[in-house]
Amino acid sequence: MRHVKNFLRDIPLLTLGTFLVAAGVYFFKFPNQFNTGGVTGLAVILNAVVPAVSSSTFASMINIAFLALGFMFLDKSFGINTIYCSLLFSAMLSGLEWLFPMAAPLTDQKTLELFFAVILPSLGSAVLFNMQSSTGGTDILAMILKRFSSMDIGLALLCVDVLIAASTLYFVGMEAGLYSVLGLVLKSVVVDTVIESLNRRKSFLAVTSCPEEVCTFITHTLNRSATYWEAQGAYSHEAKWVVLTALSRSQAVALRLYLKSTDPHAFILVTNSSEIFGKGFMRA
Repeated sequence: MRHVKNFLRDIPLLTLGTFLVAAGVYFFKFPNQFNTGGVTGLAVILNAVVPAVSSSTFASMINIAFLALGFMFLDKSFGINTIYCSLLFSAMLSGLEWLFPMAAPLTDQKTLELFFAVILPSLGSAVLFNMQSSTGGTDILAMILKRFSSMDIGLALLCVDVLIAASTLYFVGMEAGLYSVLGLVLKSVVVDTVIESLNRRKSFLAVTSCPEEVCTFITHTLNRSATYWEAQGAYSHEAKWVVLTALSRSQAVALRLYLKSTDPHAFILVTNSSEIFGKGFMRA
């Protein structure tokens, strides 16, 4: 029941992430025959071999096939979020193809369209990955391989994506192939950057002489918790207190300003962190 409640709560973000992926793929990737690996990359190759069937149709067919494999081999480990996003992705591609049939790219600026073909799906994928979900496809294959083998899944999928992207050079053409390889490199950088940005929080460490006031501000005003312990200055040998907490960016600014007015001599260390696990943050 708890998983269902979490799923219902996450539906808006899951839908937004899936739409960003579908829009980027349909409007920018497929018309230009860009191939950055995965199911959509296979769809581009198959469309080049069988032009009578659209890339959107091939992508939907492959995605549903992987989904069926997931049901067969993964059982309960097959997440409801991935099932929802996988089916929604296929439906969105078919819907976009019906609503906005495209016979050619939106513009004649291939480099511009490559950026949108990379950025939109990367943003969507980052949102989904951050919620332990994906649009299915080769991610489902990775789950199956992880369960039944001891191979390095990440490296194996990267090699497959590189092979799929590079095959564009042969099946589609040199220009589309080179753009595809470039797009694959950009995709990996953008996804990692966006995921880190979405999860970025502030690790806040303060050495202060008034820990009670600081902790009261953190717990009552910022609605966060903190840990503090007694310490001693290495040079002055004065008794101090170290307060440790994790905050959002705006909360870190508020605490810094509060410390500035309450304890001007406090020593403050604020660092960026994209991996904070625990109550109120990411689930371990």
